[in-house]
Amino acid sequence: MDSLVAWFQGLGARERRFVAGGAIGAAVLLVFAVLLPLDSSVARAHARLARKEADLAWMQSVAPQLSAMSPASAAPNSQRSLIAIVESSAREAGLGSALGPSEAGNQGGLRVRLDKAQFDIVIGWLARLADQQGIRVESATIDNAGSPGLVNAGIVLRGRH
Repeated sequence: MDSLVAWFQGLGARERRFVAGGAIGAAVLLVFAVLLPLDSSVARAHARLARKEADLAWMQSVAPQLSAMSPASAAPNSQRSLIAIVESSAREAGLGSALGPSEAGNQGGLRVRLDKAQFDIVIGWLARLADQQGIRVESATIDNAGSPGLVNAGIVLRGRH
């Protein structure tokens, strides 16, 4: 540090002003180009995390109510097959492009594949299926699809029959 001070003192008055101005400019550039965007990014991430935690708390609070719902309390819709209901509701929810092939499982179940789907939309869609159609999730495998918020999911759905 002493050698840096000695070097600075050895500069002429004009050179010292130039070096001091450069140092101030570098500090301002660091603050406005790096620190402020980083701070706002961290703040947005904290806000998003708080929203997701609130969503999780709400989902956990309504889970017992949803699981306690009897299939008989769901709106009757026996005219349509399970696959037709699931595929049409997925398209209505905006999951049409993510919807992969569906295949009938054993005992009236349906295996559905979603690729690169928005997690929030998938969860809302599954909640609406349970609430409006009485279709419940028997099992699900949800994996990160690489991008934040996108998932690949394999879901086994069971109708009210």
